Amino acid sequence: MTDSQKLDIILSKINQIDDIKIEIAEVRTTLKEEIDELRNDVKDIKLIIENEIRPNIQRVAEGHLDLSRNLHEVMKYKDEIEMLSINTKMLESEVQGLKKIS
Repeated sequence: MTDSQKLDIILSKINQIDDIKIEIAEVRTTLKEEIDELRNDVKDIKLIIENEIRPNIQRVAEGHLDLSRNLHEVMKYKDEIEMLSINTKMLESEVQGLKKIS
């Protein structure tokens, strides 16, 4: 193998290394662009969560709390109505008994 051939082999290896460096630079550039795009997407998602989703969840929670309060109020009266119904039936029975006696 001549010196010229050896130099040609070394040159081709150096060119391959240069090509690899160029490809790595391209990959870095592409990755940086994609990372920037992802960052922007994450910022957009955070804004949507903060400005739209979180307030809507709070509204739903407040509505649920109001419904829960209303249900508890109705349940209070339900117990009272049941007691009144029982008392009414007892009084009707007593009146029926008094009618039979008289």
